[in-house]
Amino acid sequence: MVANISDSIHSTTGTQGSLRLRFLGASGTVTGSKYLLTNRENNILIDCGLFQGLKELRLQNWDQFPIDPTKIEAIVLTHAHIDHSGYIPRLVTKGFKGKIFCTHATLELCKILLMDAGHLQEEEAEWLNRKKISKHSPALPLFTQKEAELALEQFVPKNFDESFEVTQEIRSTFKYAGHILGASSVIIEVNHIKIGFSGDLGRSNDSILYPPVKMPQVHYLVVESTYGNKLHEPTDPTKDLENVINEAQLKKGVILIPAFAVGRAQSLMHCLAELKKSGRIPDIPIYLNSPMAINVTNLFDKFKSLHKLSALQCKELGEAVQYIKTVEESKALNEKTTPMIIISASGMATGGRIIHHLKAFVSKPTTTVILAGFQAAGTRGRALQDGAKEIKIHREMIPVLASVKVLKNISAHADYSEILDWMAQSKITPRKVFITHGEPDAADKMKEHVTERFKWHCEVPKQNQEFILD
Repeated sequence: MVANISDSIHSTTGTQGSLRLRFLGASGTVTGSKYLLTNRENNILIDCGLFQGLKELRLQNWDQFPIDPTKIEAIVLTHAHIDHSGYIPRLVTKGFKGKIFCTHATLELCKILLMDAGHLQEEEAEWLNRKKISKHSPALPLFTQKEAELALEQFVPKNFDESFEVTQEIRSTFKYAGHILGASSVIIEVNHIKIGFSGDLGRSNDSILYPPVKMPQVHYLVVESTYGNKLHEPTDPTKDLENVINEAQLKKGVILIPAFAVGRAQSLMHCLAELKKSGRIPDIPIYLNSPMAINVTNLFDKFKSLHKLSALQCKELGEAVQYIKTVEESKALNEKTTPMIIISASGMATGGRIIHHLKAFVSKPTTTVILAGFQAAGTRGRALQDGAKEIKIHREMIPVLASVKVLKNISAHADYSEILDWMAQSKITPRKVFITHGEPDAADKMKEHVTERFKWHCEVPKQNQEFILD
């Protein structure tokens, strides 16, 4: 019962309180999600993500982990995105031996994402060593593809709404969160105290995924704030995409769409398939140049109950675009001069094949770049969004003469109004709300919104800050 929880909750340093929550990531940033829950001397992690974006954040991935990985008993994973799962192989190489609990779809996505991340880490290290431009000799990957493969052996999939034992004293349940396939909110129960972790919350009216389900009664809530300071525009995202593409086609150039391989690529493909089928955009070639996104798209057939698409619509996703699989096919796209649309990862232009397409086309005034998702500080996508006149690719400064368009209503993250509505519909009465996974202004604004609407006690944790929960 909520009434049994002490009103005393405060940040600590080195406290020996029996139940403690420590914020090891996603504090003041949207990346690196890691929450350490300690019950006496037993430790579990909720999420274990990579820091991305700004260099000072990325360097933290190489720091010694704040707690001995051998002392962590388990990980409970909200979803597969790298900023939530990408540190797992590194933690395993440093000695973590516990189970990693997630939903079935999250496991399937992690098989794709973590293996790809390991491959990219190795590829980048090899390139730096070959070019002899690293400050380290030799440059090393944060983790390898083989290490990612070994980490996947520790994953244990669970169903939504199934209560399961994490440790002898801790139980957990996954609740559908939308956002991407398999994404969940997490309920942790320990010593009769329930802590809810929102994970990344999807939209209330997403074209592919269902809205997040209600959060059951919890004593404490950890909630994301990616768009804590923004409202998505009340427009039809398919119509917005139609307008941008038709405007871009007047220039008879190339349209580049950096897209997250999981979720955003499939949403864009669905919109484009509908537009092409109805003749609302020109019949020009559409290429999906992301092997990862291709593999993810195939999972929509396997997990039909987790999304709104019919079997026919799933089929049309593949028919509307041409899949680019080989490196040779990818390079050939950069030689084309005719109009085309290229969807390619990564969504914030931090890596992947989209980098090579930007290098080839972003300096041409006939090119249009469409940004269709959140762009974290320190990324090329954010630089383009902010109107940069040049961007750095492969240690070269490339002039930006392309038009840059931002689709503001195709995000997979709920805005602050949708999060507030989700809280209200859940009819929860948490004793305290921790606001994370947002850049400083977004998190502070989310705190204001929650406090104003519900009068709840809110906290925006700092990196490494710890709180007693009992």
